[in-house]
Amino acid sequence: MEPELIIFILVMSMAGAGIGTFSGLVPGIHVNTLAALMLSFYPAIQSGLSSFFPAHHVPILVASCIISAAVVHSFVTFVPSVFLGAPDPDEVMNILPGHRLLLEGRGMAAVRASAIGSAIGTIAAVCLAVPMQFLVANGLGDYLESVTAVVLMIAVAALILRERGTRMVWAAVLIALSGMLGYACMFIIPEPAGIVPGGTLLFPLLTGLFGIPALILTPKNSSIPEQRDDRRSITADIPGLRGVVAGAVAGWFPGMTATSAAALCGHSSDNRPENFIAFVSSISSAAAVFAVVTISMTGKARSGTMMVVGDILGGSMDGVGNNIFVLMLLCILSAALIGYFVTIYSGKWMSGAISNVKMGSFSRVVITAMIILVTLMTGWIGLFVLATSTLLGLVPTSANVSRVHLSGCLIIPVILLRLGF
Repeated sequence: MEPELIIFILVMSMAGAGIGTFSGLVPGIHVNTLAALMLSFYPAIQSGLSSFFPAHHVPILVASCIISAAVVHSFVTFVPSVFLGAPDPDEVMNILPGHRLLLEGRGMAAVRASAIGSAIGTIAAVCLAVPMQFLVANGLGDYLESVTAVVLMIAVAALILRERGTRMVWAAVLIALSGMLGYACMFIIPEPAGIVPGGTLLFPLLTGLFGIPALILTPKNSSIPEQRDDRRSITADIPGLRGVVAGAVAGWFPGMTATSAAALCGHSSDNRPENFIAFVSSISSAAAVFAVVTISMTGKARSGTMMVVGDILGGSMDGVGNNIFVLMLLCILSAALIGYFVTIYSGKWMSGAISNVKMGSFSRVVITAMIILVTLMTGWIGLFVLATSTLLGLVPTSANVSRVHLSGCLIIPVILLRLGF
């Protein structure tokens, strides 16, 4: 292993951290989209970087940049989820307890819990990465592949069985309806043609199901309380470690997000929202690490970023304890360090910016901004999806059931795909 390559990778990790920070903080921009753009321009990027780095290092450096972006995105994306109600697929379940803490004046507690959970999930997953490679190489991979649909069905059953009486019926209906809407957005409705390229219908879908209803239903005459930073109350280490197990599931099964993995593995750490946030955040970050394990052992990408990494590196990460794989783990650790501090800093800035703002004015501004972004990125099709999903997102409150059942929008499409539909 060449010593200078390690330095080069750390430099590119910082560049990737900038990309991940941008995609994490700007609603509607996903790191998968930016990774796909990098792949499109890869020949030009390769030519440019060859002027500064040895040519045989360039694919490794570009891959480290993309992986770093994915890791930092998994940290930072929580901030707009809690403060603006614009969830990323991996933050769907976090938006509800995060919004609750925001209205209690403890938005920074949510941010710190998320950052700690993500850091613990990343570090623990890196420590387990090579052992996981060994297990996958010795038959675990084939077994998991055969039970994917069953595992996801268990996740759905877990969501329904947490309710009682007629609420179980409502839970099943919401999972089914959101699942059909999610399936339509992923596989039936044509790609959106917005003014801004790279838009995906998951943005209006998730914003309508989880973000806008929370803003609509919040009392308008109240003000967002002044946010205090009570860092001493955060004890997120155990929930963060629990999330690593679910993160291994999410990193292996195609289409499995932190939302569905949390439903499968027990989506409540206890009654403290901070612990729940740490749990789901840990899942998201650990899944990003285990997705690298998966592609290194099977060649199968579980996310858009890993698909791009696979195209760039080819089979150069194959094998247990491969040198390039170990270098990617180093990249992940450096990105996690950056992601932690960026998350805390951006959370402090945003919590200060919205303190004492009237909730009615805040809701109107955010909803208007979301509508404009949806229009620019997905056109009239996105607006239709936003309106439909918002109506569905208002149902759980009326039916007195948890909005978490709307996560069927991400789970059901994968089940149907695995069953051949």
